[in-house]
Amino acid sequence: MEEQFSRTERMLGQARMERLRNSRVAVFGIGGVGGYAVEALARTGIGTLDLIDSDTVCASNLNRQIIALHSTVGMYKVDAAAARIHDICPETKVNVHRCFFLPETAGQFDFSQYDYVIDAIDTVKGKIEIVMQAQAAGTPVISCMGAGNKMDPTAFRIADIYETKVCPLARVMRTELRKRGVRSLKVVYSEELPWMPRNAQNTEDARVPGSNAFVPSAAGLILAGAVIRDLAGIV
Repeated sequence: MEEQFSRTERMLGQARMERLRNSRVAVFGIGGVGGYAVEALARTGIGTLDLIDSDTVCASNLNRQIIALHSTVGMYKVDAAAARIHDICPETKVNVHRCFFLPETAGQFDFSQYDYVIDAIDTVKGKIEIVMQAQAAGTPVISCMGAGNKMDPTAFRIADIYETKVCPLARVMRTELRKRGVRSLKVVYSEELPWMPRNAQNTEDARVPGSNAFVPSAAGLILAGAVIRDLAGIV
């Protein structure tokens, strides 16, 4: 066994590890959720990762994003994540896309190239387009629902979008996907009621979600775990 992945291979076996090495996973959104998902995928031995995000690291990311350090402030998030991945596993192939994913930019991506897609972005239009593109290509996709304004990392669940409850974003997604004839979508969602930001002075302030180090990270790790189990064929 290769020493770096020896503890993982003890659990999964050689054949499954080889399957992961030959897999290509696209992660849309390299923030508080997506950053942790990417790192977990790299540490588990996924061979090729596509990172999609147009944002740069800023000081307000330092409280929760694994790629956010004082040394990375100002860097593109995809570049910071790629450097971190290569330091963890130099053999991992990383494709970076400094792109804000929306229906208008969807043509830049061939979803049939991916073995799995993770949606960790915030915009409803973008999330829906990821789902539609992935399902049209026959590529498995998992989508993260709302992780902002939450305090309980144990409240996350994996379910079909039509079995979710409580989460406001999941409610919107259900409505929009039903209109488009999408019958099923695996999601990670929280059953915790959102907290109202304590310092919100007006409606505009309330639109900026609060966050912390332990809730988005939990969602990201759950996403990665679901992808690994599916790709490795673990029931």
